[in-house]
Amino acid sequence: MHLVKMEREMFEAFSDERLGWACMEPVFMLIRGKRPEIKAEVIGQLNRAQKALCMFRVFYDHGHKSAAEYYTWLSHMLDMPGYWDGVQEALLFFGDSEMMQLLQETKNTLELRNNRLERKWSEAAFRDLEQDAGLAGKITAYYGRFQSVSVKSLAAIAAYIRAYPEQFVELTA
Repeated sequence: MHLVKMEREMFEAFSDERLGWACMEPVFMLIRGKRPEIKAEVIGQLNRAQKALCMFRVFYDHGHKSAAEYYTWLSHMLDMPGYWDGVQEALLFFGDSEMMQLLQETKNTLELRNNRLERKWSEAAFRDLEQDAGLAGKITAYYGRFQSVSVKSLAAIAAYIRAYPEQFVELTA
């Protein structure tokens, strides 16, 4: 378990979005750019709440910047063993059925397209949205929903962290 040392005043001042990041930043520094085995080893040392937060943040931090990033990161998650399941488990842990439903709808749409075009998850690229107006429209709509739903997700996760800080941080005076 990796508890982040944090001043109580800072902990209480963080926005919902920033609080989750601050709790995971040291873990991300350990896994960024590392081989899958190293990532799995570090994540395996986290408690259940930390794992849930980590997996949510991995998806959110990569997918929230644009519709294209939402599309490519979701496809990447589906291509990487354990990532999709990890995000689903995180959403279950935090009781986030609205985000689960949105991601499942997006996955179903992409799966139909991939099957029709005989494509693999790993083939998703930004240019797909430039070359396929139908896909671009669907992804833009999903991404719009993602933006509003993620605000609720971040608030619920921050509320959990504030209710159970001992699972994430070591508070100092």
